[in-house]
Amino acid sequence: MMRIILISTVLFHPGFLYSVHATIQKPNILFIMLDDLGKEWISCYGAEDIETPNIDALAAGGMKFNNAYSMPQCTPSRATLLTGKYPWRNGYVNHWDVPRWGVGYFDWKHKENTTFARLMKDLGYKTCAAGKWQINDFRIEPQAMKKHGFDDWAMWTGWESGNPPSGERYQDPYINTPAGSKTYKGKFGPDIYTDHIIQFMKEHKKDPMCLYLPMTLPHTPFVVTPDEPKASSKLDRHKAMVRYIDKLIGKLVNALEELAIRDNTILIFTTDNGTVGSITGTLNGTKVQGGKSKEKESGICAPFIVNCPGLVPAGKVTDALTDFSDLLPTFVELGGGKVPEDLVVDGQSIAPLILGKEKDSKRKWIMALGFGPAKVDQNGVKPRDPFTTRVIRDKKYKVWVSKDKKMVRLHDLTEDPWEEINLIESKKEEHSIARGKFSKILYSLPDKDARPLYQPRASNPWDARK
Repeated sequence: MMRIILISTVLFHPGFLYSVHATIQKPNILFIMLDDLGKEWISCYGAEDIETPNIDALAAGGMKFNNAYSMPQCTPSRATLLTGKYPWRNGYVNHWDVPRWGVGYFDWKHKENTTFARLMKDLGYKTCAAGKWQINDFRIEPQAMKKHGFDDWAMWTGWESGNPPSGERYQDPYINTPAGSKTYKGKFGPDIYTDHIIQFMKEHKKDPMCLYLPMTLPHTPFVVTPDEPKASSKLDRHKAMVRYIDKLIGKLVNALEELAIRDNTILIFTTDNGTVGSITGTLNGTKVQGGKSKEKESGICAPFIVNCPGLVPAGKVTDALTDFSDLLPTFVELGGGKVPEDLVVDGQSIAPLILGKEKDSKRKWIMALGFGPAKVDQNGVKPRDPFTTRVIRDKKYKVWVSKDKKMVRLHDLTEDPWEEINLIESKKEEHSIARGKFSKILYSLPDKDARPLYQPRASNPWDARK
């Protein structure tokens, strides 16, 4: 009898009920990021040369963003979303392919490089990543993913200089897991990455999960897919790769439904930057050349869709501003936590917006930077220029900023979405006000960008020398 009374007291204690409720309500997060694909290849954004029905279904049943910025290239986007810091702060202002060029690496030893995965683990989440990493060399740091906060992983290592098999991310892919790196003969890489995430979900469906799927598709080389083995031209192969992406999205959604966790999993779909420049698509009647590595909206204004039945309002299209620096604080708030006070982040959480509690984000402006490859000197990896070119925009206006820290272009995106009319010399009052606003933002930024933070180490034969 005494045991029953004690159990009853514990079960009905207000604190215990809150704890149980919080555990039940803590949502899973599945963050999917494509590699090199602009809006002109997603049909719900107006793409006319392809159909992406599974991605479109996410938008129809969730929230579609019109004004979400990635960074313009691979490394800056990845470092920004992992740390919540802009490239000028985290040092990854240019692309740097660590396995191929060595020297630098994304180092967990520095507090400033804390990832969302580590913070989510602190909140009780199980974490998994699968796809493209490329910002550590797994030959040097075999447990890099674990040290960055991931419980499990299946990552294409990136092309490891001196190791030809490692260049394969699609057919016969070379993949690193907790067991080590090896070639998966006869397999198609995107299937392995997706299946790894699904298997992790099966094993941890009763736990809160934070899942990171940085897809390798549709980055070059343009390859045939298992569904379209006869695709021959570059454009046909690109289309086949995009259709395969859409198929994998459908597979992931089906897995969530079969595991009965669909309505407690916030799925975020986006891309790391625009399409490669050799591919042109049609967007709402306009031919759009791929904008990867470019300042134009086609290079950085990413497709961004959030979906979770019952948690994220359905059928919503928003002009709210957000960029990749917002992802870390958003994940943490969704997980019921707060960003540590001693951890500096540039982003602001959009959790209230995507959960339908607010109608707009807190952002008054967003920024993108990270063009071209980095350089190396006697002290290691360094920014290509002391101050990296960048773009800053609000819902109406956008400025281009030169490496001299001067505004060189001003565009009214509501009237000139293709950025053809430069208003930087305009005498109109509204344009003067816009320039004044962006001048204040620009003045608040340091004159010199940071270098990547890592501990110097012994050189390797493949380390870059220029």
